[in-house]
Amino acid sequence: MAKKIDLEKLSIDELRAHAKDVQKAIEGYEARQRKEALAAAKAAARQYGFELDELTSSAPKKAKAKVPPKYANPENPELTWSGRGRKPAWVNEALERGVSLEDLAI
Repeated sequence: MAKKIDLEKLSIDELRAHAKDVQKAIEGYEARQRKEALAAAKAAARQYGFELDELTSSAPKKAKAKVPPKYANPENPELTWSGRGRKPAWVNEALERGVSLEDLAI
């Protein structure tokens, strides 16, 4: 076990040097732990007949095709809706006023 350092007797420069040494020691410890964890994960994957990369890599996700808008707000044509999902507030307000969806169609 390392000897105990009396921090009260150290200068600010000595304290900062020790702080840097402690930070390096922490980073080294974490790197060793990460390496050990990775080795254990690889061994566990091999035990089941896989490589770790096979289990952790994900297939590229397909980008959802953007659906063109079907409806537009007559008062503000920049506000549009594709007709899918929840109705925007402006659509609900128009429907409450008696406007039909056909009237909002682009």
